[in-house]
Amino acid sequence: MTASEPTAPKPRAARNLSSTGTRKTANKPARSRAREFALQGLYQHLVGRNEAEAIDRFTRDLAGFHKADSAHYDALLHGCIAECDDLDAAIVPLLDRKLAEISPIERAAMWMGAYELIHCPDVPWRAVLNEYIELAKAFGGTDGHKYVNGVLNKLAPALRPAEVRADPPRATDAA
Repeated sequence: MTASEPTAPKPRAARNLSSTGTRKTANKPARSRAREFALQGLYQHLVGRNEAEAIDRFTRDLAGFHKADSAHYDALLHGCIAECDDLDAAIVPLLDRKLAEISPIERAAMWMGAYELIHCPDVPWRAVLNEYIELAKAFGGTDGHKYVNGVLNKLAPALRPAEVRADPPRATDAA
């Protein structure tokens, strides 16, 4: 990475964040950390067109990466980049605007959510949605998390129909 290439975004100011923008919690799960690093890496890919290998080398040197689930990070970063066309194809029909108008953070969060819904059946669909809504809140623009929620909430029944059918709707679910 050079100084002229885009760097990963830092989370918006919020309570319980350190000076580096990470949550001040010793108990943050390793998979949540992996998702955070992968989101930042996908941002670098989308904005700077950086290659996965360069992003990977850069990210592994960041503070706190050793506490992340590196296998999950690898799956998300490399998997989303490798399957970006298929992930876009799953997401685009659910959008109310052109893909080019979606912020890179929201797009990356939707890619990752779709990827986990497809490839990580061990993660409950509601947990997938929650993780990416929270990442969009932390890193995305105002109300971007609502957009991510709406799209992933529509995508989940298509990708995990039996699991979603077996889980009754909640009052907080998007229509």
